[in-house]
Amino acid sequence: MDFTWIPEYQNLLLHGVFLTFLLLAISVPLGFGLAIFLAIAQVGDNPIARWISKGYCTFFRGTPLLIQLWLIYYGLGSYLPYIPGLRASFLWPVLREGLFFATLALTLNFAAYQGEILRGAMLAVPKGELEAARAVGMSPGMILRRIWLPRAIRIGLPTFAGEVVLQLKATPIVFSVTVMDLYGAAYKIRQDTLLVYEPLLLVTVFYVTLTFVITQVFQKLENAVPVRR
Repeated sequence: MDFTWIPEYQNLLLHGVFLTFLLLAISVPLGFGLAIFLAIAQVGDNPIARWISKGYCTFFRGTPLLIQLWLIYYGLGSYLPYIPGLRASFLWPVLREGLFFATLALTLNFAAYQGEILRGAMLAVPKGELEAARAVGMSPGMILRRIWLPRAIRIGLPTFAGEVVLQLKATPIVFSVTVMDLYGAAYKIRQDTLLVYEPLLLVTVFYVTLTFVITQVFQKLENAVPVRR
């Protein structure tokens, strides 16, 4: 095994690690925020909102993430330059990069899965708790903020941990749209050095380590906030 190439490519590897963290740090919170609205729409009384939310989740859960990424990158990305004034705006340096489209695709996909999980968790909240809140005069918005949503998040917490890990393992596909994440860095190192296994082993250690950290963080959260029966 030859790892003498690491010092030469350390800047590339660190940049890849940074982009991988960035993709995860942006797509998970934004996706979870969108998932809250998707879940509320599905358990709510508005049939139009419920239909839109179900259609959204069905599309993004029923199609491969790679196809979604390409549709956004090659579809939406090809039309953006023709929007009047966009190329001269301060947004163009961001919107012209593959990182924007990769983050968007990961966020939308993550939201669909989280939305379904959160919907199930909201339906699993004991109805007696909600009825008790109504009995003491809480408004629907207060019930949602103080009881229903927090309880649902706690119920779904073990599943959320698994979804974050899956999101981490999905990030390497962004290399297909020119984003030099950690896998992209390893791919370039393989091309330059003709080493097949060593760069991939290094990437594997990184993903396994980060997966362990994520699971430990969520486990501590679960232990800190026990489920009330």
